[in-house]
Amino acid sequence: MTIYVVSIIFILFVLVLSLLTITKGYGYKHSVDPHPEDEEQNEEEQDQEKKNE
Repeated sequence: MTIYVVSIIFILFVLVLSLLTITKGYGYKHSVDPHPEDEEQNEEEQDQEKKNE
């Protein structure tokens, strides 16, 4: 009988840790670097704006 209680407590402990880990993973804010081609295009647009002024 004792082994059943210990087993259930262990399973619940692992389940709670798994759920906490998943929740923390979904809450993580990912940052994405801009694509190099987009940076070049933005720089070209800014250069054209400066020339037009």
